[in-house]
Amino acid sequence: MSDLAATPDTSATEARAELLAFAGRPAVADPRPDLIGLERDALAAALAEIGLPKFRAGQIWHWLYHRGVTDFQAMTTLAKPLRGRLAETFRISRPAVVTRQDSVDGTIKWLLRFADGNEAEAVFIPEEDRGTLCVSSQVGCTLTCSFCHTGTQRLVRNLTPAEIVGQVLVALDHLGGYPTSQPDRRLTNIVLMGMGEPLYNFDGVASALRIVMDGEGIALSKRRITLSTSGVVPMMARCGAELGVNLAISLHATTDAVRDELVPINRKWPISELLDACRSYPGLNNARRITFEYVMLAGVNDAPEDARRLVALIDGIPAKINLIPFNPWPGSNYVCSDDDTIERFAQVVLKAGYASPVRTPRGRDILAACGQLKSESARLNRREARAAAAE
Repeated sequence: MSDLAATPDTSATEARAELLAFAGRPAVADPRPDLIGLERDALAAALAEIGLPKFRAGQIWHWLYHRGVTDFQAMTTLAKPLRGRLAETFRISRPAVVTRQDSVDGTIKWLLRFADGNEAEAVFIPEEDRGTLCVSSQVGCTLTCSFCHTGTQRLVRNLTPAEIVGQVLVALDHLGGYPTSQPDRRLTNIVLMGMGEPLYNFDGVASALRIVMDGEGIALSKRRITLSTSGVVPMMARCGAELGVNLAISLHATTDAVRDELVPINRKWPISELLDACRSYPGLNNARRITFEYVMLAGVNDAPEDARRLVALIDGIPAKINLIPFNPWPGSNYVCSDDDTIERFAQVVLKAGYASPVRTPRGRDILAACGQLKSESARLNRREARAAAAE
């Protein structure tokens, strides 16, 4: 748990005051511009400002993302005077690791603190054929999905490209991921399924993913990246056209009445509009299917008629359906469907011709499973901020 969290004998006001005091410090104590998070052209432009030719950007990019260095002095292909000049002018950032938690099943969760004191979580999930990093796009979330722990935390702010890429770099640091070209690399996939709604931070997410996908750096193919959205319909086509990554939809219901309660963004863009946007997603075909995520909630959305409605709704969409057993969190009001109910649901979907794997919960013992992520960062309203500052 973050050391900004309230302890049993610390009042909520004192905890807020502590957070405000921390966040009120200079966001960047080091005034040097950060090279992490700059796309190639921006990196070249930053170097040009100190008189360096464009080819230097490629060399430095290699050291930052292929080799993962955090010290300019480690860039041994550069002359020592140049390394010293770079160190005087720029910095190489990483989010601070507040805590690392290791699950009994091998899942790893990092609580990461950024320069302004805000925090987010990232999770690495090892499997036999891949290693997937679940990345956050915001501190908190604006969507308030009723079954999701992150949804109980108010949106604080969007993450910057440097902070999003930084999550990947921290994971690579811990997993021995450099050089990134090693054939047995542990981190092979990324999912934007952590804290926040990625399509409400599209520019930051897109910039970060372009860095991650660059073949001379972290070098993860767009086919190995999945962006999950709760249904920000106007941004979906842009995501497919500009990034070409895999798309996952947090569907979770087959009627607007139920989805309005589970995923409130449905009141703005109901199921019919969401599925129309899915059908027109750029590049959609049988080899590049949309994943529909469906959390199994006892007595809420798990009846056989729900399964039949689901396959009727997605008819004609190249798709697979991930059935997700509900992962409990403190204060949650839902119960996971039992195994027999999930199996009956899966069989209806399977007989309709759709793959319907049941996602094995991972990292439940460290609250790292789907829907369990949350940090202690808090957005204070004006009255709270004034009260905290007066303490």
